[in-house]
Amino acid sequence: MSINLALILTILTLVSGVVIALDKLKWKTAEQDSRTVPGALTTLVEYSRSFFPVLIFVLLIRSFVFEPFRIPSGSMKPTLLVGDFIFVKKYSYGLRLPVTETKIIETGEPERGDVIVFRLPSDPSINYIKRVIGLPGDTVSYERQRLTINGVTMDLSLNGESYDGAPVYLEDLDGRVHETLIHDPGYSKQDGLHVIPDGQYFVMGDNRDRSKDSRYIGAIPEKYLVGEAVRIWMHFKPWEMPDWSRIGTKIE
Repeated sequence: MSINLALILTILTLVSGVVIALDKLKWKTAEQDSRTVPGALTTLVEYSRSFFPVLIFVLLIRSFVFEPFRIPSGSMKPTLLVGDFIFVKKYSYGLRLPVTETKIIETGEPERGDVIVFRLPSDPSINYIKRVIGLPGDTVSYERQRLTINGVTMDLSLNGESYDGAPVYLEDLDGRVHETLIHDPGYSKQDGLHVIPDGQYFVMGDNRDRSKDSRYIGAIPEKYLVGEAVRIWMHFKPWEMPDWSRIGTKIE
């Protein structure tokens, strides 16, 4: 069962704010004789006063600025690894209210090559992270590990390295170069042609043969976007030492 941290944080912030407001307007515990004020009420007010500033600060930052995420799978290797903890810039594609995810201010749109976090349309409680390949109105073809977008085949070249036993390639998406893993050169799963509807985005994992992406789940409607992945702030897996070299790495 997934935990809705945004909902919990919002409720705690509202409750503590209401307690403080009631105390100022009605209870006024600080002005009354402590013998006439229930001890539990005084304690509740004191805790609310202490935690409310922290709660509202965290809520605002997490909702509108940056939110931390953990990478749970290898679908974005070699760009992102299992155990990476990343910051997602929430305001890249619009400011949204917490919990309801209603957009209140338009700030920008995804660009081809962006690494984005989005809520899975079939189960919005689950977050996915992939790279934007196709924009609204694009025609995307994927065949034998090669991407063709609007009739132009994207450049793909070996970089001479390997990861997890698979060669690492450099893919050029309209001038934005990133690494991909291809386990079976010349053969790929879920080949096909995709026409991207208005307001939707075609996304793929950099680990092309090990990614459940738009080839399987379809294009992602704009309303499910969470934000743009920008930095790695920690790399840690249980029973292993943190990989300090990944800290601060910009996500390309």
